[in-house]
Amino acid sequence: MVYVTSALLYMVLIRLLSGSLEVTVAGLMYKTHDLEKALALNSMLALVGPCVLIITTGLGVAGLGDKISFQKMICIFSGVLLILLSLKMK
Repeated sequence: MVYVTSALLYMVLIRLLSGSLEVTVAGLMYKTHDLEKALALNSMLALVGPCVLIITTGLGVAGLGDKISFQKMICIFSGVLLILLSLKMK
């Protein structure tokens, strides 16, 4: 039997929930047949994605806290920060 850490399990569950939300919203966009409503729904999802990224990365780093150095943690969070900043750039 494979041992799964609680951090990994939470990461998987959050990603499954996020993916289910994405598929559900895509269905709602299709069902409404309204571009304005679809754009509003898409904008709401744009807020969810970065939050899921930050939460799952935080859980992963916390789960590896005793196995990776502080410098590596800084690099990981710096990478996440750079991804989020690049999304805001034009």
